[in-house]
Amino acid sequence: MNRSITVGLDGSAESVAAARWAAQEAGVRGRPLLLVHCEEWSSPAGLPASGSDVRERWAQALLLEAFDVLHEAHPRLEIGWRSVDGPPAASLAGMAPGAEMLVLGSRGLGTLSGYVLGSVGLAVIRATERPVVLVRRTHESSGVSCADRPVLVAVDVDRPCDALFAFAFEEAASRGCPLIALHSRPAPLSMGSGAGFGPEVTAEISSRARAGLQDVLKPWRDRFPAVAVEARAAIGRAAVQILEAGAGAGLIVVGRRVRGAPAGARIGPVTHAVVHHAPAPVVVIAHP
Repeated sequence: MNRSITVGLDGSAESVAAARWAAQEAGVRGRPLLLVHCEEWSSPAGLPASGSDVRERWAQALLLEAFDVLHEAHPRLEIGWRSVDGPPAASLAGMAPGAEMLVLGSRGLGTLSGYVLGSVGLAVIRATERPVVLVRRTHESSGVSCADRPVLVAVDVDRPCDALFAFAFEEAASRGCPLIALHSRPAPLSMGSGAGFGPEVTAEISSRARAGLQDVLKPWRDRFPAVAVEARAAIGRAAVQILEAGAGAGLIVVGRRVRGAPAGARIGPVTHAVVHHAPAPVVVIAHP
């Protein structure tokens, strides 16, 4: 099946950035691009909502304008578009089985204080097991293409995940860019902090963590010999380490574990923080 790269459009600057990123990704992967606008035109009783005709015409104009802009930039790319009557999060999640990935715009937050809950992006992540990419418009400000930057994947060496590695290595291979594999390990509580946490201890813990990371990376290096891989091990809060390492990345790959619910309703705290605060596009991979 030739799955599409599906992107949600709502007229915001973030969704425009998401559409541009998705078009580039579709070209790299050789996939069609599908532009989607979701909005409830009808009332719950099935009756037309007030002003629905005007909003629907606006949505059609939005999609057509996006189609024209992206087709001009990517003339060989197959681009389709759809206007869907329904709640955005549920409608986009419902389209996930036919998509290779879902791409959405994200305003995010500029600091590590507080979270925005209940957004369409978070709701879609919770509702589907397909890869979901959240794109902020800030990544375009440098003028450097995301495809020219490294892919960063956050790794848990104690519970390595094939789905996460597969996506990250395939992405780096298709882009022809380096891959940074980052494992963050918290400092042992018994070691204390500050002056009691000396450089020798830090070096020893980092060395052991890096050795474990190299072990889990080896079969993937063998499978993707053309991908240049940099293994990094850090000590500290995982979210902070990922955000710092991902400042210059073209894509950050993080995971979320599906725990019991039909599509998994939980987003872990590390992924939650990265989704909100990373300036680079972030892809969330659901895995067991």
